[in-house]
Amino acid sequence: MPDRPPADVRIKALRRFALSITVFNVLGHVWLGFEQAYLTPVVGVLTAYLLEIVLETVDSSARGVRPRFAGPGTTLPDFLLPAHITGLACAMLLYGNSSLWPTIFAVTVSMCSKYIVRMRIGRGHRHVLNPSNLGISLTLVLFPWIAIAPPYQFTEYAFGPVDWIIPAAIFAAGTMLNGKLTRRGPLIVGWLGGFVLQAVLRWLLLGDSLASGLLVVTGVAFVLFTNYMITDPGTTPTAPSRQVAFGVTAALVYGALVAAHVTFGLFYALVITCALRGLLIAGSRLREPAGETAVVSPREAVPAEHGRPVAAGGGQA
Repeated sequence: MPDRPPADVRIKALRRFALSITVFNVLGHVWLGFEQAYLTPVVGVLTAYLLEIVLETVDSSARGVRPRFAGPGTTLPDFLLPAHITGLACAMLLYGNSSLWPTIFAVTVSMCSKYIVRMRIGRGHRHVLNPSNLGISLTLVLFPWIAIAPPYQFTEYAFGPVDWIIPAAIFAAGTMLNGKLTRRGPLIVGWLGGFVLQAVLRWLLLGDSLASGLLVVTGVAFVLFTNYMITDPGTTPTAPSRQVAFGVTAALVYGALVAAHVTFGLFYALVITCALRGLLIAGSRLREPAGETAVVSPREAVPAEHGRPVAAGGGQA
């Protein structure tokens, strides 16, 4: 009896992630108290779908290969999973009042960055900047009248024990997803440990309130960022030690931004950390002998799909 082919962990993680963020958006608009218009997530997702298909068509045509969305069965739906997640993430985390343009702009930046800002890693090219995070960050920088969604919207109409159940459920679901599928547990440990470290350092060196520095971790927004944004398998290292270093670096960059009175530090810190990782990868390539591609560990590059390697576990955000 032939062996059953191994399950595609990346697709499995993307499906669960897409389902989780879809359910959370529906509950958010129907019950929790999301402040954005009902049309915002719809526009975000449709914009992401359109751009993903157009950009992949152009890219595959230029490389002379078949588009990744062309295939039987669930090929097209699975191909659109990262776009689905990006569209909903930008729609959920940005607040542009009654305007839909901030979400459209953020999604456009996110999707284009996946095809424009690439580096050669392993046997192919991959994007190194977290797409959703980059789109949100650039929108915040270019349009000061746009803000991050108010943290209270995630539990605005929840009362009593439900106030605790919601973040606990998100944390539990995210922990299972990252522990079993994306394998980003060490990154979360490094991020949380570094976050405590930066709060202590600001308390000792700058006289900041330690309680205020740590209070951030109790919010739903922080839980979402920790489990679903910074752990993007497509733009973070695979080796456990490098994951810890990535998480600690992001936390320390965040602390430096807060000390400099920069708002929205979580998002900017992740952009800076991803950029620093890209520079390290570029530097390591310059030191390689010609013809070798030992940029990442063998586990970091899994068999290529249509000539492009994918990260083990995802690349969702």
